[in-house]
Amino acid sequence: MAGELAGDHTPELLSLVHDIAGMCAGSSSATPIAADAMFRKDCTDLVRRISLLTHLFEEIKELNNNNNNVVHSASSSSASSSSSSSWSSDLVLALHSARRLLSVARNFRSNCSSDGAAKTIVFQFQCVTWKLEKLLRNLPYDNLDISEEVKEQVDLVRAQLRRATEKYGYMISKMPSYELSQPLAQEISQVLGKSVNGLQKQHSCPEHLSELESIPINNGEKTCSTHRAAPRLERARSIPSSTEISFSLIATNSESQEISEARTLPQVKKPEAIVIPEDFLCPISLELMRDPVIVATGQTYERSYIQRWIDCGNATCPKTQQKLQHLTLTPNYVLRSLISQWCIEHNIEQPTGLTNGKIKKSDGSFRDVTGDIAAIEALVRKLSSRSIEERRAAVTEIRSLSKRSTDNRILIAEAGAIPVLVNLLTSEDVLTQDNAVTSILNLSIYENNKGLIMLAGAIPSIVQVLRAGTMEARENAAATLFSLSLADENKIIIGASGAIPALVELLQNGSPRGKKDAATALFNLCIYQGNKGRAIRAGIITALLKMLTDSSKSMVDEALTIMSVLASHQEAKVAIVKASTIPVLIDLLRTGLPRNKENAAAILLALCKRDADNLACISRLGAVIPLSELARNGTERAKRKATSLLEHLRKLQQL
Repeated sequence: MAGELAGDHTPELLSLVHDIAGMCAGSSSATPIAADAMFRKDCTDLVRRISLLTHLFEEIKELNNNNNNVVHSASSSSASSSSSSSWSSDLVLALHSARRLLSVARNFRSNCSSDGAAKTIVFQFQCVTWKLEKLLRNLPYDNLDISEEVKEQVDLVRAQLRRATEKYGYMISKMPSYELSQPLAQEISQVLGKSVNGLQKQHSCPEHLSELESIPINNGEKTCSTHRAAPRLERARSIPSSTEISFSLIATNSESQEISEARTLPQVKKPEAIVIPEDFLCPISLELMRDPVIVATGQTYERSYIQRWIDCGNATCPKTQQKLQHLTLTPNYVLRSLISQWCIEHNIEQPTGLTNGKIKKSDGSFRDVTGDIAAIEALVRKLSSRSIEERRAAVTEIRSLSKRSTDNRILIAEAGAIPVLVNLLTSEDVLTQDNAVTSILNLSIYENNKGLIMLAGAIPSIVQVLRAGTMEARENAAATLFSLSLADENKIIIGASGAIPALVELLQNGSPRGKKDAATALFNLCIYQGNKGRAIRAGIITALLKMLTDSSKSMVDEALTIMSVLASHQEAKVAIVKASTIPVLIDLLRTGLPRNKENAAAILLALCKRDADNLACISRLGAVIPLSELARNGTERAKRKATSLLEHLRKLQQL
């Protein structure tokens, strides 16, 4: 029965995930991570990834509670429930191991512990991430009615865990063997049942994570010493490669940061990782602050993180738990200047192009923008004015400035405008809303701002504008979604937000420009496999066929390009054939432009692969002659597609 799919482990899995989520630094229920914790970032990343599994276990729990609505045959029920129960019990063990590892690693001090202990913890992180990824890979989807959105989250977590496992393997391989003491190496060898020469060549993990309990950590066994081994891993307090999106937004930037770190590791030649002063770290994100602001209690936070805290309805200081007497965020210019100076002294590129009141130009020189900063900050403050007219005037000016130059996009984001602009997307004043969404579109052009826009939780409000705004606002909302979707992880978030039906509606009934913007966004989103089904269910095939048969022929190219991306999806194949699209595609083989012929041939090939009925259909409709012509005189890609289709047709005739 469905209630047995996860055995009785679902409540325990949820409890473990909640316990682990509570260990995240910055949580009011957690003991803070040690100030100089070597594994700060590793702990935070692991907690975020595990936290994302909450929705998976909640859906399994709901499925179990409604097991009377699910019927399995008696012959398969026992085997499937046994397999699923084994999977869930293994996952319980893996999460217990993760919790034990986090308990030790989050307070590990590099200057008070053995070097071998540090390497052992790296190895344990590798094992835990490897085991979790393996279990998620073997998730028994056939026995579970899991939603597409949750499947996508699980896939994302798997991808992040896989990259983390590879990264830890690489780190271990680069750590000198003398960091692992001989007694410790012998103990690990006994646990693994194999010889280990240090751990620099160890790339496998124990099958059962309970084995890790026998590996000693030796945390604190050595007295503090000023001597440290020369090679050190880049840890959490080293400079991040990009601003990280919080785990409520699926922690997607964390994944790209790992890729960046993995690629740059071979170039790390400094004997020690640069340690960021504690006062420069945001107490919530534990990352170097780029826009420090002071709250009513006098504590300083990164603007985007404390703004999100307040927007979620919290009225207390995260660090002190004192009630905030007011919600005003005051820029900490002194600290920002100190951070800028520290970055310059340590030859570290800051998170944005702004350095100590100057912006680096393409020729390497710097332009003083102190006056611009002051003017833009004053403008941003007016965005929160109680006066509708003042807000409207300020957002209109922000729109104009953000359109003019990259420098302005950097300065506007640096002034903290993005979270305020996101709030203005829900303004009842039409002009304010129009200018806010256009400002966000302009700001998103600068790559570093994309993460800040996602972090500010902009997607739901952008989708709302896409559904109900003025036509101009809807056009710009669609263009903004396209800009943000250039990052693969954002394709998942945007697809799950309900944006695709709104984009399809704009594609069908929008202005000419709106249709173009919607088509561009849909094409980009549908590159991700999980979004193809959403587009089909939203009726995109009907909209595309209308574009193909429209007398103006103004969007044939866009329609064919999107359809060629969708055609590999089984649900799309059925919908395309059902809509009587094949005759239209064959006609385009005869009369279309070269690129249109190419895409039409590609779509027909996708429809006809392993489908004799569709092959017979295009044969009856006279596709052989235009395909033969295309195979001789088309583009290189068109020749390949046409030749392949003709070969399929020849095989069909031989049957």
